[in-house]
Amino acid sequence: MQVIPTKIEGVYIVEPRVFKDARGYFFESYSKREFDREIGPVNFVQDNESCSTKGVIRGLHFQQPPYSQAKLVRCVVGKVLDVAVDLRKGSPTYGEHVAVELSEENHRQFFIPKGFAHGFEVLSDVAVFQYKCDEYYHPEVDGGIDAFDPQLGIEWHTKLEDAVVSEKDTKHPKISEFDSPF
Repeated sequence: MQVIPTKIEGVYIVEPRVFKDARGYFFESYSKREFDREIGPVNFVQDNESCSTKGVIRGLHFQQPPYSQAKLVRCVVGKVLDVAVDLRKGSPTYGEHVAVELSEENHRQFFIPKGFAHGFEVLSDVAVFQYKCDEYYHPEVDGGIDAFDPQLGIEWHTKLEDAVVSEKDTKHPKISEFDSPF
């Protein structure tokens, strides 16, 4: 696998080695040995999957300490714009984001460490999205920030009025109103 650092320390794009032939393709989507060597040891304990349609924006979500989560995400069907926002107090990149296109064609994955909000926008008609987490889901510490906060500067392809967003996600605070627990 090739690990590509981003503009925010600790956030990585992961490109697997894809082997193609007349039958199709094969790649190792995760190897603990390689991941630990290239990024660092992370003990993933839960895998999740969602299916969404074009224009859906999920996020920006996080879990508060002591149950914060690191995630390794990928899109196995379709295409998404995936976003990680730095919420770590005192970080020189606090409030900044990294956005990367993940798709069934490019097979890219995105590693998001603890202390980040995460979300994605579906760019294809349908997208199946998978992610590995290093902490179990704890609804009592579930949190989020406003994905459409202009201060974040995220360039979504879908306008707010056209986006399909959960009611919960419409109630998250802007980053200027947010007291980060990280």
